[in-house]
Amino acid sequence: MTIRLPDFKGGLRAYEPRQEPLALTPGAPFSSRTVFSAAHVVADPYADTSPDSPAAVDWDATLAFRRHLWSHGLGVAEAMDTAQRGMGLDWAGAAELIRRSAAEAKAVGGRIACGVGTDQIAAGSLAEVRAAYEEQLAVVEESGAQAILMASRALAAAASGPEDYLQVYGHLLRQSAEPVVLHWLGPMFDPALEGYWGSSDLDAATDTFLEVIAAHPDKVDGIKVSLLDAGREIDIRRRLPQGVRCYTGDDFNYPELIAGDEKGFSHALLGIFDPLGPLAAEAVRVLDTGNVAGFRELLDPTVELSRHLFQAPTRFYKTGVVFLAWLAGHQSHFTMVGGLQSARSLPHFARAYELADALGLFPDPKLAEERMKNLLSLYGVAQ
Repeated sequence: MTIRLPDFKGGLRAYEPRQEPLALTPGAPFSSRTVFSAAHVVADPYADTSPDSPAAVDWDATLAFRRHLWSHGLGVAEAMDTAQRGMGLDWAGAAELIRRSAAEAKAVGGRIACGVGTDQIAAGSLAEVRAAYEEQLAVVEESGAQAILMASRALAAAASGPEDYLQVYGHLLRQSAEPVVLHWLGPMFDPALEGYWGSSDLDAATDTFLEVIAAHPDKVDGIKVSLLDAGREIDIRRRLPQGVRCYTGDDFNYPELIAGDEKGFSHALLGIFDPLGPLAAEAVRVLDTGNVAGFRELLDPTVELSRHLFQAPTRFYKTGVVFLAWLAGHQSHFTMVGGLQSARSLPHFARAYELADALGLFPDPKLAEERMKNLLSLYGVAQ
């Protein structure tokens, strides 16, 4: 049996779906790496909303997906950009998500870290930015979750140079109750973050970033670097103070960065580990045994799918992530908060389906094929 898929030239091609998924079973957390999946949110498809409305979230399906990730030993990075922070999910929705997910994590024994930002304000003075961060940090700490200090659009707009970043982050780190993860999100994920850390020169920005960490090493559990630049991540990783972890956020080069080299390795906090969760977990368990080649054998073939989902404009990768969750049966519909399901083309979806199916990511390949055909029919593609 074949399915007719659109290509990138305006034509159709035949693809033969696989019949059996990979056999991937749940398991305990890992011993050699700390691994978080940045998880998406499931929209309520029956809510009467518009792109400008507050997000309407299907809480049952959203929390069920987090239980799925925890069951495979992954940690959940909550209320990050994968959850459409600043692209459909506002602070009120994010705060509710944090509280619900943290409570669920406590109930099932799952690990969780949550994003702290400033998205309750569009802009403001440095004092207002700092206050916005403090408000969100309090919500995360009160929930019992670890905090991830995310990059702030408002801070990028208000800061006049590196000293402003040193002042704001220094203040936040001094008052944080527990060590946090610092997140450097590049402008390919959010154009408003251009020039973060006070300079568009990445070498200068890196120096400021490392200066913040060096001044407060006891308050920094680790850093998440999302620059899609493996060489720079390795350089930063080697310059970190003893005991500060590097969590790769590089969705293009994650296998080599997690595997590491003779001088160290990266842990992981990745959006691509939302659709790859069970397969990524299996790979890390192989790595736990010291089998680097086996780890790479499992994870290297997934890079083509990840690079496809995260292709420019990179910030729309969330659309592909939710699309694959629908095909995999983790939600009953392909609807996103803010209407973001429209952000990618039909050929893009077709290629994502083909790559994910070839990897064996769909627990029920027939369901995925049926749903893909339904989507194609909506676009007028007859089978």
